[in-house]
Amino acid sequence: MLGCDFGGTSWTTQAQADVIPAALGLKSGTSLLEIGAGSGWPGLYMASSSGCDITLLDIPLNTLRHASQRATEENISHLSNAVAASGAALPFRDAAFDAIGHSDVLCCLPEKLEMLEECRRVVNAGAKMLFFVIAPASNLTGADLKEACEIGPPFVGTPDNYENLLKASAWKLLRKTELTTEYRNALQRLTNGLETGREELQAVMGRETFKQNLQYRKDQITAIDRGLLVREMYVAQAV
Repeated sequence: MLGCDFGGTSWTTQAQADVIPAALGLKSGTSLLEIGAGSGWPGLYMASSSGCDITLLDIPLNTLRHASQRATEENISHLSNAVAASGAALPFRDAAFDAIGHSDVLCCLPEKLEMLEECRRVVNAGAKMLFFVIAPASNLTGADLKEACEIGPPFVGTPDNYENLLKASAWKLLRKTELTTEYRNALQRLTNGLETGREELQAVMGRETFKQNLQYRKDQITAIDRGLLVREMYVAQAV
């Protein structure tokens, strides 16, 4: 679905992950914080390709254990450590990191501004942050905005656009890239996979749960085609 067989925990494809190290200036000795790291994608992949030191942060312990096991299997456990905490309340000292990344985290977190402020606090001046986010399309109102918020990830709605949220949290926007087509393609590949494995998945998930899951993904594709949801990449610098 994402172009690799790493075990994805966001919508970041391998092609998208490949641009992150250069955008953040990652190299041996650089310290990277990956928020919402899940089972290690794309954080461990970035550590492996760049040689940077990475701190994987998330709340579910089972996913962090999986990420730590994966780091051992990839022979990069010496570069990584895992911390269980919320992105809106980071348990680190000020200016502890050289760079920050997060993939499809802000769209699932209600404390968007608080997380961006915490990200700024724990990095050096001039440090860069790269993140991917799913959001309602700009200028939606009324029923269309309500539908986008209902069909998108939890808390996909924003109190303000991300450009203003970055400015309010002492980040300077360097680049914004539209990735909605790639997001739709990944959703379509996922939907095709669900339909191909229908019998086996129904046996595991239950018929009704499988049906709801498949319909949810189809509804998301329809929402994208109607221009209700977008996925974007932001690169910002601490000021």
